[in-house]
Amino acid sequence: MLSASAALWRARWRRPPALRGFTTSRAVRTPGLSPACRPSARPSNRTLSAPGSPLTRLVLFDIDNTLLNTGGAGGLGMNLAFEEMFGISDGFANVEFSGRTDLYILSQGLRQHGISGGHAAYMQGFLRSYHHHLSRTLMERKGHLEPGFPQLLEALRRRDGVRIGLATGNFSEAAWMKLEHYGIRDYFFDGAFGEESLDRAKMLRAGLRRFAGDVAPRDVVIVGDTPHDVSSALANGFVAVGVATGSYTIDQLRDSGAELVFQNFTDWQSAAAKLAGEV
Repeated sequence: MLSASAALWRARWRRPPALRGFTTSRAVRTPGLSPACRPSARPSNRTLSAPGSPLTRLVLFDIDNTLLNTGGAGGLGMNLAFEEMFGISDGFANVEFSGRTDLYILSQGLRQHGISGGHAAYMQGFLRSYHHHLSRTLMERKGHLEPGFPQLLEALRRRDGVRIGLATGNFSEAAWMKLEHYGIRDYFFDGAFGEESLDRAKMLRAGLRRFAGDVAPRDVVIVGDTPHDVSSALANGFVAVGVATGSYTIDQLRDSGAELVFQNFTDWQSAAAKLAGEV
């Protein structure tokens, strides 16, 4: 049964106005997703196929603990949004975040607290509240880029035929907010995002179908810090790369099936050559 506060929020957000920041351009429509669950591409001036430079390698990065560490700003923002909507503090305390999609995390939070209706009933309201809180928590929490960034991104961007995107469990708008806050948003043209599926492997499949449907699987490289990043890549036939800048060791990432593993990207010149398939 819903609490009084949950029932109030459900009534309030059942038919909300369109979410700011979500586009309706052809580039970001995903079949089968409601408008609230369609990723926000925020297209940059970078494209998948550049004239005179045919695509030979698509390198997609996870965000949290791979590209950067927000100091917990994302988790705090999600918890504040959950508390604002349902009156439950630390609502995701028993939900696994590492390597999971934000849609999975939200769904698990609702299930664990007995809130009926599923994520679709609360998605718009949760996103609106989360983005509001995230804009503040990013400023309040002390975070940092992981070692080797942005140098690795710059090295990859300068290579002919290589394009850089995202493979992140973050909701798309939150993903772009994090990248903008840490000054690396313009390196990325698009990505697979957390609202595209509860399951990370299906998220990747949906994202690639949306923005890179004709790219051969072995030309796609997924870079992440968890076994979920690795397994989702392998499930789609992509090249799985692990980096031990999160909670998992090199051995754990290798044992999960990663074809390449790095302690970090401090040696970004060597890493760029390997990710680009040059060595």
